[in-house]
Amino acid sequence: MVNTDGGTRFSGGLTLSGSIEWTDVKPGMVVMGSANRSILFGGIGPRHEVSIGYRFKISRIPVPSSEALKIIQSSEADIASESEWELANSRGLLSAEIGCIEGLEDRHHGYWGKICDGRPHYGVNRGLQNLRHWSKSGPVSIQRPTLSEAEKTASVRLVIREDPGWSDNSLAIPIRKDNKRIILEEALISLFLGVLPSFIWAYYNASDGYLREGWLNLIIGGIFFGLFTSLFWRPKQPTWHIKSGRMIKK
Repeated sequence: MVNTDGGTRFSGGLTLSGSIEWTDVKPGMVVMGSANRSILFGGIGPRHEVSIGYRFKISRIPVPSSEALKIIQSSEADIASESEWELANSRGLLSAEIGCIEGLEDRHHGYWGKICDGRPHYGVNRGLQNLRHWSKSGPVSIQRPTLSEAEKTASVRLVIREDPGWSDNSLAIPIRKDNKRIILEEALISLFLGVLPSFIWAYYNASDGYLREGWLNLIIGGIFFGLFTSLFWRPKQPTWHIKSGRMIKK
């Protein structure tokens, strides 16, 4: 439901006048992030579920930053988290002009350590600024280094939350990725896509004695080719699901 009456009453008794249109978002679950680890075609991971257990209002279109700052200072409104934005957008509740770049509250390089209850995720060192660029094909997630106060993005998405009830015991993705599994994965890819094919080629095509004298070059070249394939392809990574009060991957 969209509020178009020119004002929104907050739980603290304050009425906000103006032309902002607020749309109601019911609690729900949304899947976000990427399971693709390739360099060119992958995205920020890991892919995961977020369960938002509270209702909130979100501005139907982005709000100019100068206006949003005044609203935040005088009301209970806040900048939307990426999870809240994704839930609202998955239900077709958001819009913006083509070319618009809007800012969200989250700052991060990846989702490791993220609490999956709708709150903003800042990562370990409050990394890159999380933005949405509205193109002809729809909104696209982009990131850039966090800018100074004067250089922040021109518009943001605002929310009004109804008692989110965030807890320190909420479910979260582990703080670190499984580096051992990734190293093993890379070793197997280099072996089967690079090293073994190099030796098979040399066995049938190289001169006599090349395998004996050039084996090190074949290994190095095979490893390089295996790593090069990471530009275009990597196996799908596990998705983190919320199930029976736990965060599990599958």
